[in-house]
Amino acid sequence: MMRRLLLSLTLAASLPLAAHAAPPAPPVTLTPDRPAVPAAAKPDARLERGRYLAIAADCMACHTAAGGKPYAGGYAIDSPLGTIYATNITPSKKGGIGHYTEADFARALREGVRADGSHLYPAMPYTSYAQLTDADVGDLYYYFMQAVKPVDEPARQTALPFPFNVRLSMLGWNTLFLDNKRFVPDATKSAQINRGAYLAEGLAHCSACHTPRNALMAEIGSQTLAGASLGPWHAPNITSDKVSGIGAWTDAEIAAYLKTGHVEGKGQAAGGMAEAIQNSLQFLRDDDVAAIVAWLRTVPPVRAPGQTKAAFSHGSAASEEPLLRGMAASTEHHSLNSGAVLFSGYCASCHSASGAGSTGQSYPALFNNTATGGNTPANLVSAILFGVERKIEGEEHEAFMPRFDLRSYVQPLTDEQIASIANYVLKQYGNPDVSVTPAYVAQARSGGEKPVLARAQPFMLPGGIVGILLLIALFVWLRRRRQRKE
Repeated sequence: MMRRLLLSLTLAASLPLAAHAAPPAPPVTLTPDRPAVPAAAKPDARLERGRYLAIAADCMACHTAAGGKPYAGGYAIDSPLGTIYATNITPSKKGGIGHYTEADFARALREGVRADGSHLYPAMPYTSYAQLTDADVGDLYYYFMQAVKPVDEPARQTALPFPFNVRLSMLGWNTLFLDNKRFVPDATKSAQINRGAYLAEGLAHCSACHTPRNALMAEIGSQTLAGASLGPWHAPNITSDKVSGIGAWTDAEIAAYLKTGHVEGKGQAAGGMAEAIQNSLQFLRDDDVAAIVAWLRTVPPVRAPGQTKAAFSHGSAASEEPLLRGMAASTEHHSLNSGAVLFSGYCASCHSASGAGSTGQSYPALFNNTATGGNTPANLVSAILFGVERKIEGEEHEAFMPRFDLRSYVQPLTDEQIASIANYVLKQYGNPDVSVTPAYVAQARSGGEKPVLARAQPFMLPGGIVGILLLIALFVWLRRRRQRKE
């Protein structure tokens, strides 16, 4: 889903998370249709294929609310046009999709049309799932109908403001922007690269988060994977460009990031990308991760205008802690009055006074970090506001950084305080050409910059009424003119 939301090779600040080496995968045959499984792994191989496809498609992350039952819906997706609630996709005939035929399921998955004929919003990435083969759609349907426990409670209904609540409008949007074609392997590419393309472009729907969108919220094809805003977060450029993208990352680093969300000296995952790794990517077979890496190497490079230095190459260890000693009396009020002092009070205990993080990087360094060295401060500010949570199976500790917005159980910080901390970190450890204002923090706190379509929404109803009145007036004028001529 779009919240991920996500696929961002980002983030600063997180607690214990070391790289996890998965056991070698068994030999498999790489085909886009059906990921192979060891013959003796489970008695029902088709069900296991479907389960694996559901994991690769990250269905759990969007269709399961916090503390809710698996796939029962209700997860709130904060889209630029309003909150969209994920539907119940359990096989319940009362609250879910138990009455769906396989054809109904396929149409919803690949065309965004429900069994009752109403249209889904592209927060459900059917524009990517359109590439799925008939065999994989069939296996997914089999898994959901046979292995998922039905939940009879319907999910909360989406209620977007006018005119976005007119779902029939998606018919026109789909006509313009939905390429309803199945994946076709490129005969000039290897089987591994084709497998990676099928996984990344179809099931994992990477472009849904990492590709910028036009005024009508459709992906801009010429900027595929060049990075995009996701509310207050930023899904970075993951093209093969060595400066703006991930071309300078090694294959092992990209694979480790997809499996663990952590690469020392590069970045850590948070927000939607952390969810994608926690629920989906960490469970992919090593051969499939390698296939995605191989495909990413073939993505045409896109260089951000004016960028000459990779985000992870900024900064070095430095401390102003000695300069702060004795600056304020023990009884002084309002002494937290600068970025350096705020950093010392709220950040240095985990990330060290020098910004070098902890031994072993359970608490990551703030230099050589894509969140602090990028061309946008979005992920640095969002990490401070909303925190970092990421859990990897087999890791002793969960990656965690507390949030400092109004929901913080540590200490809520004001927009001015967060801007001061961010600017200190940027100048001391990151990209010194980037700065943060309190207004920017306030915007991030409220969900990020709104796209043109969302900003125009308040004027659409009165504008529509005026347009209708003008059409009526034109019709009356033309009719009277005809009558006078007769």
